[in-house]
Amino acid sequence: MSTQVTPDISAETVRELSAARDEPEWLLETRLAALEALEELDLPDVIQTPGRRWTNLEALDFEALVDPLNQTEQKELVVPEGDVEVLSFADAVHEHEALVRERFGSVVDPETNYLTALSTALFTTGTIVYVPEGVDAEDVTIRTEMDDRSLFNHTLVVTEKSSSVTILERQSSGGDLTGDRYYSGIVEIDAGENSFVQYGSLQNLSEETYNVSFKRGDADTYATVNFVEGNLGSRLTRSDIETDLTGDASETKIVGAFFGHGDQHFDVNARVWHHGEHTTADLVTRGVLDEEARSVYEGVQNVGEDAWDTNSYQRENTLMLSDESEADASPKLIIHNHDTEASHSATVGQVDREDLFYMTSRGIPPLQARNTLVEGFFVPVLEEIEVDELREDLRDLIAARLR
Repeated sequence: MSTQVTPDISAETVRELSAARDEPEWLLETRLAALEALEELDLPDVIQTPGRRWTNLEALDFEALVDPLNQTEQKELVVPEGDVEVLSFADAVHEHEALVRERFGSVVDPETNYLTALSTALFTTGTIVYVPEGVDAEDVTIRTEMDDRSLFNHTLVVTEKSSSVTILERQSSGGDLTGDRYYSGIVEIDAGENSFVQYGSLQNLSEETYNVSFKRGDADTYATVNFVEGNLGSRLTRSDIETDLTGDASETKIVGAFFGHGDQHFDVNARVWHHGEHTTADLVTRGVLDEEARSVYEGVQNVGEDAWDTNSYQRENTLMLSDESEADASPKLIIHNHDTEASHSATVGQVDREDLFYMTSRGIPPLQARNTLVEGFFVPVLEEIEVDELREDLRDLIAARLR
């Protein structure tokens, strides 16, 4: 089902956005092509069970949520010393135009769906991280504070042969606005031969925000692309994380954590495509829901016909703290090659009553006992996070929500 394009989202608007940033003609044409495609593109697929459509993206009122010409934010870039280049998107277009033109939209097709095309047409902020051949970059930190009704952000990471980088990107809300907001983030990771990329994201937007993100990595021969994502903010989050293991002996790990309360809704998706030989994937997600929060998870491991000697694993667990919370999970294995070792599992349940009774019978107050069990539930995911700063930040936010 395609979505109606609102009057505020027009070719004139796109031309005004592009002109204000003094963009080259090719980027304007890319924006306009994405805008034109909106008329035909559908919203992303969502999980459906008999009698129920878990995430109602059709209800998004883009006319009320999106204000294309009034996108403001505060962005902070912490860049390590060395040869790694970290630039705002606007600066990178002028300083490295050939690189941006070649790689922009090469990993995430702007016309993947309605939401990616909308973001390509309207984005006003973003970051380019470029790591030359043989460079081992220290941690790169990106902080984006959304200060207006809507914001479209685009991150592009390019690593050349035998290089490495770790990136930590945070999204939060600022400004004095009240009412609904809309945040869109696209992340493209183009990992060259034998390179290593670890991308961490921590989303703590206001609970009046509709948050849409699409992150995708392409791993060349012997390359590794790892994602870590924490979601605690927003009213509704639609998160898609994907890795395409195109090169032989390429690897990926996708680690996710979410904690919902109130009427928050999380639609979390992790997918991996095995194309090369000897590829490895590990998908790990844990979430907690309290009050009337809801979640739906889809995990896909797709093993191609030529993906010999594949190893692919998936685990998803959701813990519900109230009788009013709801969760559904749909792990999938699609295997076209018999030389494959793969598994998947998903569980949805409540706090173990025997564990709770054991702790309270030894004098621990019920709320403290429950919170301790919840913190322990997240430990397997936290242990998978190799970025100390992200792990500690996520642990602190979980503890704060429990309090």
